[in-house]
Amino acid sequence: MFEETDRKLCIICSKGTLDMAYPGLVLANAALMEGIDVVMFFTFWGLDMINKKKMDKLKFVPVANPSMPIPNIIGGLPGMTNMATAMMKKEIANLDFPPVSEFLETISDAGGKLYACKMSVDMFADMHMMKEDDIIDLVDAVVGATDFMEMSEGAQVLFI
Repeated sequence: MFEETDRKLCIICSKGTLDMAYPGLVLANAALMEGIDVVMFFTFWGLDMINKKKMDKLKFVPVANPSMPIPNIIGGLPGMTNMATAMMKKEIANLDFPPVSEFLETISDAGGKLYACKMSVDMFADMHMMKEDDIIDLVDAVVGATDFMEMSEGAQVLFI
């Protein structure tokens, strides 16, 4: 059994939708509350979670989600993503969870470490989708995969 000070959780955030942002945020926050060291690594579309322009505008897309109680043809109609997003944001607020930006600030203030994936940042910059300046100041650094491997040594790693 680990002692609390020996525990470490590394969360790889690879998705940029509202429904995929909150699992990592909730788990990071819960781990920090239990005295577990937390590292969050944002890669590919997960960069939207730490993008100043996008982080509080993440969407929930009902299409191709087998858990949605509506047919895909309905989920793909104009306005359905916005409606589903509004409904999910309302439920998140009802549960008293903060918006993504505030949640990340809470995690950072509690000692959680936030890192952006260098390859993904470079790739998105080359595609004119974002630049390093778009990343929130709470992010500790932009690091490569090998750096993350070093950080995650001995940790429990979750890929979300």
